[in-house]
Amino acid sequence: MKVIERDGIVKECEPEQELHVLRHTAAHVMAQAIKRIYPEADFAFGPATERGFYYDVDLGDIKLTDEDLLKIEDEMHSIVKENLPIKPFILPREEAAELLKERNEKYKLEHIDDLPEDAVISFYQQGEYIDMCVGPHLCYTKALKAFKITQQSGAYWRGDKNNKMLTRINGIAFKNQSELEEYLKLREEAERRDHRKIGKEMELFMFSDEGPGFPFFLPKGMEVKNALIEYWHEIHARSGYSEVSTPMIMSRSLWETSGHWEHYKDNMYTTQIDGEDYCVKPMNCPGGVLVYRSRPHSYRELPIRLGELGLVHRHEMRGALHGLFRVRCFTQDDAHIFMTKEQITDEIAGVINLINEVYTKFGFKYTVELSTRPEDSMGSDEDWDNATNALITALENQGLEYAVNEGDGAFYGPKIDFHLEDSLGRTWQCGTIQLDFQMPLNFQLEYIDENGSKQRPVMIHRVCFGSIERFIGILTEHYAGKFPVWLAPVQVKVLSVSDKSLEYAEKVYNKLSELGIRCELDSRNEKIGYMIREARQIDRVPYMLIIGGREAENETVSVRDRATDQTESMSFQEFAERIQNETAKRL
Repeated sequence: MKVIERDGIVKECEPEQELHVLRHTAAHVMAQAIKRIYPEADFAFGPATERGFYYDVDLGDIKLTDEDLLKIEDEMHSIVKENLPIKPFILPREEAAELLKERNEKYKLEHIDDLPEDAVISFYQQGEYIDMCVGPHLCYTKALKAFKITQQSGAYWRGDKNNKMLTRINGIAFKNQSELEEYLKLREEAERRDHRKIGKEMELFMFSDEGPGFPFFLPKGMEVKNALIEYWHEIHARSGYSEVSTPMIMSRSLWETSGHWEHYKDNMYTTQIDGEDYCVKPMNCPGGVLVYRSRPHSYRELPIRLGELGLVHRHEMRGALHGLFRVRCFTQDDAHIFMTKEQITDEIAGVINLINEVYTKFGFKYTVELSTRPEDSMGSDEDWDNATNALITALENQGLEYAVNEGDGAFYGPKIDFHLEDSLGRTWQCGTIQLDFQMPLNFQLEYIDENGSKQRPVMIHRVCFGSIERFIGILTEHYAGKFPVWLAPVQVKVLSVSDKSLEYAEKVYNKLSELGIRCELDSRNEKIGYMIREARQIDRVPYMLIIGGREAENETVSVRDRATDQTESMSFQEFAERIQNETAKRL
């Protein structure tokens, strides 16, 4: 694929850059289409992104409809057919400013004001449209083969809420039509699986304007949440963890000592108690540190593994909130391990094995990433080097392939991140292992070694789910609401065909409830076909028990299996043993 650079040189595009160039060019074509339809439109920024491209535009009082977006897309196709050459040119800063003044482009003019006096500024032109840009771009508009406008939203100029709200128009572009169609198919499936939609249909959780970003879990959602927590308790007890609970509100001085106040205060909620500053905890680690520090420790006790399902609060901008994926409070499945330096490799290996067990349970593939020291960090070079090398050694000993994410570690230490892949091929960063030499130093943590001397322990911060709430959102989309038996909010729905079978249906329902099976009885005066469709499509239950006259007479149940959509007759006892076994084995 040929591209043209800002200096006018045409060259072959590097394969890994092709999508970026396509999408960058598509943004320019879209802007040209918008300008043709809305001559007064004033453009801000229009970059390519990993997920497509967008342009922020000031349309005055105009509010775009879906039909308007289709008009813009049609005009883009017209521009492509015109096969306009895309040509760059370069101007000194002063001349560039004059050009933008002539074109009444105040946002780009404001951007130029931020550039150095001696800046040389490049532009790209296709037909009547000119855009300030560093390129590269396709050489002709006709080379843009497959694209689509996907949505619109609002965006503040420069991302500042004090500035004007602009219209952000998003799109996607690919090398060919088949790739675009595959993307649109996956996008449609993702929309069908949207956890916010499914959560509402299944009555799992809700949000309220009285608490934006603070999720409400409904009774059925609590069944899922509690099932996950029960599983968490089981695997952690087996792995030698002790559970603790620490306060939600603690003094500002604690967070100053931990380093969070300096590095994280903009994301923290604060209050005053007895005239002193307190913080609502955004994470659990300082509380875990205080638990460790509450009494002396011997080397014989180490490692000490403290788990905590702690409710934390973090301030997120309202525009960034997104269902359970981005909230302002969540339950972090945290754990903190206090150990000697000699125990680091083994403890990291233990955490890796635990995380692997969890993700395997849900059928997730995953990749691993090592994140190194960020610019905003605390601690010595020696500590950071030792911590990073310890993580590398543990990864290599486990035979795990990993990528390196330079500069993305926590402010107190490097970390290993686990990126799981769901049924649609999307990746989610959930599990993490963070090695910390700093917090034990800040809090003067100690243990007595075999010689009776005081030593400093090393600390691991780690999560498996990451956040219970977010993980439920991921699972909801991964399974499309069709949770496995052990997780399903309603495991069995008993459907009574008629009043004649109701008494026996109630008997079946009561017996299941006594056995601890999560079940519901549907005895409405509705056609059985309607009840089955609702149970399958809305409730998404693993099993339906259809109870009619024959079942009542023979004291059997007709079992409709969600997995096969087949119905078979069996005794109540046979079915009860089946679902109890599946629940116990977490199938």
